[in-house]
Amino acid sequence: MNKDQVKGEAKDIAGKIQEEAGKLTGSTEQQVKGLKKQAEGKIQKGVGDLKEAVTDLKETTKKG
Repeated sequence: MNKDQVKGEAKDIAGKIQEEAGKLTGSTEQQVKGLKKQAEGKIQKGVGDLKEAVTDLKETTKKG
């Protein structure tokens, strides 16, 4: 697991919390900010996943 995967997952979770807090307080603005943070987190985690896949591919290629 690399730092982009960890940071992305953390940002996604923080966004979910922010969205729920917005729902509880009736703040549409906080809900939207939470959704935005979740999207950013998912993208960052995806970048991390891609980096991990490339690293794994390189290692497999070296062994072969």
